[in-house]
This record gives sequence, C-alpha cells and structure tokens, in this order.
Amino acid sequence: MTERKTITEEQALRRLSALCSKAEHSTGEMAAKLRTWQVDEDAQQRIIDRLKSARYVDDERFCRSFVHDKIQFDKWGRRKIEMALYKKGVGRDIYAPVLDSIDDSEYAEALRPMLEAKRRSIKARNDYELNSKLIKYALSRGFGMNIIRMCLDAAGDFDVDESDEPDF
Repeated sequence: MTERKTITEEQALRRLSALCSKAEHSTGEMAAKLRTWQVDEDAQQRIIDRLKSARYVDDERFCRSFVHDKIQFDKWGRRKIEMALYKKGVGRDIYAPVLDSIDDSEYAEALRPMLEAKRRSIKARNDYELNSKLIKYALSRGFGMNIIRMCLDAAGDFDVDESDEPDF
C-alpha cells in the first residue's frame, strides 16, 4: 500500500481555485475535497475563506445556477433539487428563497412533456392504473402533487374527485 502524499495549504488553494474557475461549486463540495486531501481543519477554513473572498465560491450563485440547470436540462422537481443541494452542503437559508422564486408553471413546463412520453411507454389495464404509474414516476423525479395534478388535469387524464382522495 502506498503512503498518501500530503498536500500543502497553497497547493490545495491552487487546485480548488483552478477547479472553481472551470465550473460552479459549493462551499460544501470544497470542504469535502479538503477533507479527502486530509488538509488540517484550520487550513481548511482559511482556504474556504480565501475562496469566498476571491468570489471563486459563492453558494447563492452556485444554487441559482444549479437550480436552473436541473429544471431546464435534467427536468427535476423541487424536492429532488432540494435533496441534491442539501447533499452538496448548501444551507436551507440559501436554497429556499431561490426555489421559492420559481413559479409552478416552470416545473409544469418541465414535467408535461415527460409525462406525455412516459404515458406512451406505460402498459396499464385502465386509466386509474395509468395515472397511478404516471404519478409515481413524477414523484420519483421530485415533483409535488400540486404540479403533477396540474399537468395531468391539463391533459384531461386525472379524473379523481377531491372528496375521494385518501389522506396521506
């Protein structure tokens, strides 16, 4: 087994600066890298502070970019985005306002074509089973029931009376 080479504070700063100059990263991601490299905890904080002061790392900017990309390109819903941001170490105080600023219609625009494509590939015995499978699929993509209902209602395929819904 080979012994790991230790990395100096300046080397770590240079590597992270280069990484951040290529793409947006969160403070949590940078801290994880530093832990992986086994950089001293005091040095970790100094490096992160320097990255923030030089504006290489800005969690709010990262969050806005991440949310935009996940909705536009990956077609994720709010819940899935929240979980991914949490895993990346972005605080709720940062991501909640960003997600709140997004209108439900943007999520619906992402979900509607996915449901149409999924509908064509689903084998179901009746409309109830079809809608159940579509709902399960949309929930797995992180969309809330209000958005799912909005998309299915617009397609005319969600004929559940509000009084008949089970309480979850």
